[in-house]
Amino acid sequence: MPHWKLRDSIPFGDRRLSKPVRYLVIAGAAVSLFLAMDALRLFTDEQLLGSWIRIETHYYFALLGSLLPLTFLIFPRVRFLDSALSLLTIIICGYFFFQAEPIVDEGWEFGAPELATWLSIALWVLLLEAVRRSSGWAIFSIALVFSIMPIFAGQLPGPFAGLESTPQETAVYHALSIESIFGLPFRAFADLVIGFILFGIALQHTGGGKFFLDLAFALLGHVRGGPAKVAVVSSGLMGSMSGSVITNVLTTGQLTIPAMKQTGMSPETAAGIEACASTGGVLLPPIMGSTAFVMATFLEVPYYQVALAAVIPALLYFFGLFLQVDAHAATMGLKGMPRAELPSVLKTLKGGWYYLGAFIALIFLLLVLQREAIAPFIATGLLLVLNQLSPAHRWGVDDLVEFFAATGKLLVELVCVLAGVGLIVGALSVTGLSGTLVNDLLYLAGDSLWLLLIMGAVTSFVLGIGMTVTAAYIFLAIVLAPALIQANLDPMSVHLFILYWAMLSFITPPVALGAYAAASVAGSNPMRTGFAAMKLGSVIYFIPFIFVLDPTLILKGAPMAVAQSVLEALFGIWFIALGIQGYLPWLGVIRSMLRRGGLLLAGLLIAMPGIEPWAYIGIDNGVQMAAGVLLIVFMVVWQKLSSRWGRQDGRQDGDIHQPRDKMGRDKMGTSINQ
Repeated sequence: MPHWKLRDSIPFGDRRLSKPVRYLVIAGAAVSLFLAMDALRLFTDEQLLGSWIRIETHYYFALLGSLLPLTFLIFPRVRFLDSALSLLTIIICGYFFFQAEPIVDEGWEFGAPELATWLSIALWVLLLEAVRRSSGWAIFSIALVFSIMPIFAGQLPGPFAGLESTPQETAVYHALSIESIFGLPFRAFADLVIGFILFGIALQHTGGGKFFLDLAFALLGHVRGGPAKVAVVSSGLMGSMSGSVITNVLTTGQLTIPAMKQTGMSPETAAGIEACASTGGVLLPPIMGSTAFVMATFLEVPYYQVALAAVIPALLYFFGLFLQVDAHAATMGLKGMPRAELPSVLKTLKGGWYYLGAFIALIFLLLVLQREAIAPFIATGLLLVLNQLSPAHRWGVDDLVEFFAATGKLLVELVCVLAGVGLIVGALSVTGLSGTLVNDLLYLAGDSLWLLLIMGAVTSFVLGIGMTVTAAYIFLAIVLAPALIQANLDPMSVHLFILYWAMLSFITPPVALGAYAAASVAGSNPMRTGFAAMKLGSVIYFIPFIFVLDPTLILKGAPMAVAQSVLEALFGIWFIALGIQGYLPWLGVIRSMLRRGGLLLAGLLIAMPGIEPWAYIGIDNGVQMAAGVLLIVFMVVWQKLSSRWGRQDGRQDGDIHQPRDKMGRDKMGTSINQ
């Protein structure tokens, strides 16, 4: 763990904040954490601020007033203007804080006094500007268009027409109701997300990321394609902690990508593997990303139920990714790293056992005691106490300052985007469009469940390109999820389906932000890296369809039924991965696209329950699976015979490539990229 020194300015991404702004960010983080913990009664049985915070809207306005003003200081434009906007935001939130009880008792959201109306308009504009600064023009434009939609909803065509409101009514509804700015996204942030964000940052700042990376190298660095497999494991764990694909790529990728290149892997492939692993990490419990907590709020279930439901799909994805990495390494003849260059398993565990202890404590509190709201705070406290017992990682005052500064910045960014997305939710709510769009989707799909699923997948992916994953998920949870649920699909599997497809934009061109971030580390071509990531992570395109059609994979069913479905999915994904990579253990490379396609189809027949065209002609799941197994046997025999014939006539159809040196050349001096 490096020792941070207190500097005149500290970096936040590509920015440096002056000392005064840094201390304001730290103060904002401290106030927000205190408010959250006091609301959960972590200090005493009664809230310390009980005389001030009597209803939940008191808490929401206080939290917004602690974080939103900092946006204008962290993302500055003109110093005087930034200070004025920050101060104005504090004044508005303070006014609404003291008026919280009349707002609820007198129903101001449907008819506010004149002063409250003007302040609501000002808060609406300030939030949009904060979203623009923190999240960029894309999410700002979407939030702007949707937030003003109630003003002209009655003039929109056909399915987009809704109830119309005046500008004043719209502003008051956005600012004072619990369906817009303080809608489901913000409430999930206030009640759940803050604690898990704190735990993730604590893990990273105490050296947890390095520990998990060292442990992965110690366990897997020596095997075939070792650094690539290390990237899959370590980036998966780190992604679960950080909840951010880009952050994960730019941290673990700094070590894993050069290590992969050193063993002979092409830069595009190395960056693609890191992007796929980092994307999957956000889908991996127990922490996942902020979207999972919003999902729990939408479904009105405890967060631990979302985490449990997400376990098997996430493990299936990493299983498929691991197989594809192994097959690629075997195809290219890539070796592992020498054991002498790798850390010791025992020494690694001895130096960082308490990271595992903090994880175990978190899981125990989540799953056994079911105290999801307080679990991350207690686990964080335990981690920080244990960290002080480690001479290598013990914090000083400067480290504590850095920790609170990083926490504050992340909380500010999250509150901006979640409150901004709340404007979209509020607009759909006040206009009544959410129900109308659901009925239109059902009408377009007719009786075809597969058509509805494909429409949902494409829509989720497209929105994931232009919006943050959380924003895309929330929009589709309102518009698309009810239509899928009405088609007799399990609600939990439907919401996970939407989340998975929204995440795919991180590894799929033309956007592929995760792949492009990894390409900047690897020094590779961004577009080729995107296509490499798309191929290596291709099992993720099939997994959402598998679990949305078979809810036993999200633990909805008897234990034996769950076990059977998991085995079928594992077997099917195994051959999907091998078909995509064109490799069979013991038989070598498959160059025939027909045989590769046959393995892919066989894997789909085994893993995918109830494929609709087959069901129409009376073929049930048992027959479908038997057909898949027979197709695998046929493809294996065909490959074996082809390999034998190829050797007899001098061709090497089943052989793997020659091992590569560090520059990616085989023994004849031919480069991988030639």
